[in-house]
Formats: sequence, C-alpha cells, structure tokens
Amino acid sequence: MNVREVARLELPTSYGFFDARAFESSSGFVYLALSVGDLSTGGPVLTRVHSECLTGDSLGSLRCDCGLQLHTALRAIAAGERGVMIYVTGHEGRGVGLINKLRSYVVQDAGADTVDANLHLGLPVDDRKYDDAASVLCALGIDSIRLLSNNPDKAAALSRAGLEVVGLEPLHVAAHNRNINYLQTKRNRLGHLRPLAGEVGSLQFPDPGKLLGSIRSSSRRPYVAVKYAQSVDGRIATAVGDSKWISGEGERAVSHSLRARCDACLVGIGTVLLDDPQLTVRMVPGASPIRVVLDTTLRIPLAASVLEGDAATVILTTARADHKKIEQLRRQGVSVRVLPEGPAGVDMPAALASLRGSGIKSLLVEGGSKVITELLREHLVDRLVVACAPVILGRGVAAVGDLRVARVSQGLSLTNRSVFVLDDDVMLAWDVSNNNSDARGSE
Repeated sequence: MNVREVARLELPTSYGFFDARAFESSSGFVYLALSVGDLSTGGPVLTRVHSECLTGDSLGSLRCDCGLQLHTALRAIAAGERGVMIYVTGHEGRGVGLINKLRSYVVQDAGADTVDANLHLGLPVDDRKYDDAASVLCALGIDSIRLLSNNPDKAAALSRAGLEVVGLEPLHVAAHNRNINYLQTKRNRLGHLRPLAGEVGSLQFPDPGKLLGSIRSSSRRPYVAVKYAQSVDGRIATAVGDSKWISGEGERAVSHSLRARCDACLVGIGTVLLDDPQLTVRMVPGASPIRVVLDTTLRIPLAASVLEGDAATVILTTARADHKKIEQLRRQGVSVRVLPEGPAGVDMPAALASLRGSGIKSLLVEGGSKVITELLREHLVDRLVVACAPVILGRGVAAVGDLRVARVSQGLSLTNRSVFVLDDDVMLAWDVSNNNSDARGSE
C-alpha cells in the first residue's frame, strides 16, 4: 500500500459531522477521507473521489462545476448517513497543476475548448491516477462502492485498481452560462454523463438555455432577460400586493435554474419591501447569482433577506441616499454604488453600464412592474420569459405598465418563440426586437 494514515479527527461542517482521516501517499500528496456511518457493513458504500480544484472548490469559480459537485456530494453523503468523500490533492486541472490549468484557461478564452487548450500547450488531456485513492478506500475497509461521479473513466480506473464499482450515480448540477461550453465538452469529448437539457437531480423541466435564448453581452450593458409569473389575465400580484404563489413549484424551480445560469439577478426596492426575497438558488443545485437592487433613496431595511447569505449583493442608488446608511451597508459587506438619477429613479442605462463595467455579462430581472416597464420602454430587454398560471385575479398589479404605445404597430415585437408546458403552468419566451438600434451597443 502506497499510503499511510497521518491524522484522524472529527470535522464539523455545515453539512454534518464527518470522521476526517488524512493519508499521505509516497508521492507526497495528501488524501483526505471524510466519512459518516459504519463503512464496514451494509454493502457498497456511497463514495465521492473528488479531484482538488482551488478555483472551483475554494474560490467559487463559475468556469467549472467542481465546487458545486463537491458541496452536492457532501450533502448527499451526510443525508445518507453512510458514505465517504475522498478529497484528492495533486489532481488540480485534471492533473496538470494550477499554473498549467490557468495557462489552459487563457487558451480557452481565445476560443479553444478544454481538451484542445491542453493539447495546444503540450499537456495531457487528463493526467490523473486513482491507485492511491483506491488504496485509501481499502485502508478504510471499503472494497465495494457506489461512485458519485459523471465520469465513467474514473469508475473504470478505480475498478482496475481493485475496487468493485457497483454503480455510477451522476452528480447533476445546474449549468451556468460561464461553464456551459466546458460541460458540453466534458460530455461530448470526454464521455462524461450529463443530464437531459432540463434535468437537474430528480427534477425535469424546460431547458434554461432555450428559455434564456442566445446570451450575448455588449461593451455597454449585460444581456438582459426579464422573467415573471402572471395570472391568465396578466397580473403578477393581487390588488393588495399578494403574489405567493401565482405559479407552481415546478415553475419556481425553473426560476432558480435561470438564476443559476446568469451572472446577476435584479429587482427593484418595491419588490424587496413587499416580498423580502432572497434571490438565491435553493431549489436546484447551482450557484447563486450576484443580487442587484435598484433603490433610489436607499430604503432597503438593514435586515432584508437579500443582504443575507453567501451571495454578494449590489445596491444601485443615487445622491439622494443617506450617506450614513451607505456606510452601514458597506460595513455589512454590501456594495453600494451611487449613480445618476433618471426620470423614474436610478438611471437605467447608467445602472446597466455599471454592472457591465464590473464584469456582469448576463442579467436576470425578476421585477417589479415599474422596473420591467422602464426596461421595456427604454428598449433595454433582450429576452422575455413569462410563466402563465391557471388563475384569474381580476383587479391587481399588471406585469407591464404604460409603454407610451399609441398604436398597435408601435408595440414591441417578440420573435423566436419558445413554449413549454410545466404541470399546470405554461412558460413562454421570446426575443425582444428592440427598435432602438443602439440599445445593445457595439460588441
């Protein structure tokens, strides 16, 4: 055996309490085994052999799905009350190391996929070995596993090392626009298992990519997709402001998958005060977007849910905001940007330019009515996603207000239609044909 145990302790985590055992291999790399339950009895052990990824696991990079897979696997193992995670150092960048992985990223940014980028640099496509990981599992008394992985080659390598792999249990997480090409390359060129277009975990729903359309930002502003749920008669809330829940659970899961696909999610202060949303991804395994709030006079409560949690929050306000409150929010770790004021509050083109300037390329707008109306009126929307629920509310809050349209011919034209039926709800999506040719700006 090429590994020796060097430490053992209890490791408390947000997922549960793990028995942590560190092993050192003859190569000098460390293998950390995090286990729960009795591994010596009960048949094949639920197992994740996770390759080290500093950028994904520790820094939350959206270029890969490593961090999401790590956390999803830990949650599954803890929930099952019997299983083990083997965290493998020395596997950074599929075995080529951190520096070479970053060099490969540079080549990918020029247009190559993850396979061709490595080959261009004279690097192996995948240089990982699993013999030592198998030795660690044997040291734990495990000889038969159910492998949490999308990679059949990993299962084959562990089998060759002497383990019985009785099944491959895929780890399906929501894709992000930043890693969708990477995930497609893993599936198409490396043989990884991937879910159907609209499947995440046990959920199946419309492909978020088809709902969002072809995401393409400009130098002036992000790609803007407006999404809302409405009644058959076009209301997003009752006359007293109640909106929970117009649509069904499946449609709300789709909304979370759309959030997971985008860089940022934006609402107006009215939505924050009325609904107190979190704007995070909870109903599917995915990365939460940066949360953006338009708040002209900084009315946001310091205890608002959108300020809590792990996701970052940006508040766009104006010179009318209270300076002491700005400092309070910044001390809470909230980014507050003071922007020019327009006729309806924060100047919308300036807001979008500010977001694009900070690197945001895709923006999902979830309300409220005033924000949606202004964006449409200013020809700043690229994609419209509407969920229509089987309910009639009568008098209430309309999704879209006055667009200053006097003739039908002046209305916004919608093209490239997509229609999906989801339980009792119907989801529709269109590209918005903006009459203002300068709305997007030059690429």
